[in-house]
Amino acid sequence: MIAGYVLIQTEVGRASVVAAAVRELPGVSAAASVAGPYDVIVRAQAGSIDQLGRLVVSRIQAVGGVLRTITCPIISKSEAGPGGR
Repeated sequence: MIAGYVLIQTEVGRASVVAAAVRELPGVSAAASVAGPYDVIVRAQAGSIDQLGRLVVSRIQAVGGVLRTITCPIISKSEAGPGGR
């Protein structure tokens, strides 16, 4: 299993609509509107890097209002200890 974050730029005023639509897609565990250079950030998972890519290209990029995506696969995961360190 591979997980990653997908950063999405949307059409003006469409971030909340895109986040809600993407949140319903299989393989997406979370989606939120954010401030900054991207409008929506998504956490997704798939069985392989190829399947993650297909999720982004065939499902997420097909959502109305999506202009551009960047996919950031997670390569290492560490848990924060006591005190957030």
